[in-house]
Amino acid sequence: MKMRVEGFLNMMNMVAVLAWLVSFNIVFCFAHIHGFGDQPLSKIAIDKAVVSLHSAASITATPSLLGTKGEDTQWVTVDIDYPEPSADDWVGVFSPAKLNSSTCPPVSDPREEIPYICSAPVKFQFLNYSNSHYTKTGKGSLKFQLINQRADFSFALFSGGLLNPKLVAVSNFISFVNPKVPLYPRLAQGKSWDEMTVTWTSGYHINEAIPFVEWGSEGKTQVQSPAGTLTFGRNSMCGSPARTVGWRDPGFIHTSFLKNLWPNLVYTYRLGHLLSNGSYVWSKKYSFKSSPYPGQDSLQRVIIFGDMGKAERDGSNEYNAYQPGSLNTTDQLIKDLENIDIVFHIGDITYANGYISQWDQFTAQVEPIASTVPYMIASGNHERDWPNTGSFYDTTDSGGECGVLAQNMFFVPADNRANFWYATDYGMFHFCIADSEHDWREGTEQYKFIEHCLATVDRQKQPWLIFVAHRVLGYSSNSWYAMEGSFEEPMGRESLQKLWQKYKVDIAFYGHVHNYERTCPIYQNQCVNDERSQYSGVVNGTIHVVAGGAGSHLSDFSEVIPKWSLYRDYDFGFVKLTAFNHSSLLFEYKKSSDGKVYDSFTVSRDYKDVLACVHDGCEATTSAT
Repeated sequence: MKMRVEGFLNMMNMVAVLAWLVSFNIVFCFAHIHGFGDQPLSKIAIDKAVVSLHSAASITATPSLLGTKGEDTQWVTVDIDYPEPSADDWVGVFSPAKLNSSTCPPVSDPREEIPYICSAPVKFQFLNYSNSHYTKTGKGSLKFQLINQRADFSFALFSGGLLNPKLVAVSNFISFVNPKVPLYPRLAQGKSWDEMTVTWTSGYHINEAIPFVEWGSEGKTQVQSPAGTLTFGRNSMCGSPARTVGWRDPGFIHTSFLKNLWPNLVYTYRLGHLLSNGSYVWSKKYSFKSSPYPGQDSLQRVIIFGDMGKAERDGSNEYNAYQPGSLNTTDQLIKDLENIDIVFHIGDITYANGYISQWDQFTAQVEPIASTVPYMIASGNHERDWPNTGSFYDTTDSGGECGVLAQNMFFVPADNRANFWYATDYGMFHFCIADSEHDWREGTEQYKFIEHCLATVDRQKQPWLIFVAHRVLGYSSNSWYAMEGSFEEPMGRESLQKLWQKYKVDIAFYGHVHNYERTCPIYQNQCVNDERSQYSGVVNGTIHVVAGGAGSHLSDFSEVIPKWSLYRDYDFGFVKLTAFNHSSLLFEYKKSSDGKVYDSFTVSRDYKDVLACVHDGCEATTSAT
């Protein structure tokens, strides 16, 4: 590979820069402009970057050593001096700082030009973002918030904008004190009510250290539970960019199963790794409250939303206007965490779309939540869909991830985590989580699961029956569903509505559409209850709720408002369910901007009302005595 850098051979830092460049070779990425929606990293034509090193340009990052006080997140200052500034100059954050060229796929066609850089940055900022005089002075300073991602970092100055990047200068390398430490625990319900799973990420291979969780109830003797370890390679990705410029080593993902928990008891825990030399590496301490016994009569509070994604607190342009509500939603949940028992994020988790580094960024963002209460996820199109890989939709929405990241980074109590449908209990609630990215129609394996999940709940003990899917399998007056004429995902409710009615599902939740909408209790397109906010006795049908406005760019409603649509909101928000007892449920829709309630209803009923006969939902009777 020949580099046109003859004019800079006398630069004092040339050796370091050339070593950095040689590490960044190979791979074409055809997805930098189109093909994967609005993922901002895909807008960078990193494979087209050329070397244009400037002898008078400099870029310096401080501090050089991060996490000296045990932090896993730290602010870094990057100072730039460039005598030929322009409005489209930008700085990319690269990690690892120096890539090993052996990890880059070979170019199959010898006629192809070998790119200088084969890996997208983890984030970027334009120089004029916070330096209004940069284009006049050539001097600027940027603030980046970095998280520990198991590798060192470098900062690269580019001119030429995102589509024609020209590498001008590369910074010094910086790193965390221990890049391998265990980080970002994610709690999830186990396969039984008295089991909590803890999943986390580290840089330790099992040959280096033994992972475990030390835990116990407050003030009691702590015990240690072993953890299993998983990882995956580039070859597990199904396509680009996940397989090419979006690839980044995911580290090692550990899961421990904390069993035989007492109901409603506070436990403390910390993540540990026993090194081969006999020393230990510990995370900080966390705590959680165990789940109530199924059917237990106590205050139980559930958060449900979809399509949140992630955002950057340092203002990095990679997510400006892409997930504009994400941080507000996250911060509102953190603010009210003492009043939350479990969270359901129902698909479109990170919108990484094949840029693997973004999963670390997301788990860091939600760590205050996911480390404290169970963080249950569902599969969405941006996690699973990829052509010819078994997904029901033949789209490229996952950016080549084809479900691998979601099923490894988060635990769900599914029999087969590649099929993302599962059931879980929380006290008086029973949840049936469907996977809209696999076929759900009558006769399929998933349809059988859904019916079994709905049919086997004991409604005397668990009166509140909730159905969840990512795509709208029920009702939505979103503009594109309206244009299709059905106000639903095609083929969405045709097979399922008879199950919802037969088994008297209380509420069905969906994401995918980035807004909020609530229907009347409905069956076969008809409202079956005239009440709007205070339901009592026999409800007669299922209430359908779209709660996909947690963070991603908002979706328009149709101009026509169907009769069944009781409340619509073009804003960011989430839903909270509060079960006070077996007879009283409160539903609240809160905006992410202020955490206030903008829509609500209550359900008050007795067990006999759940058993009551409704249209297409009556048990067989006989006249015999």
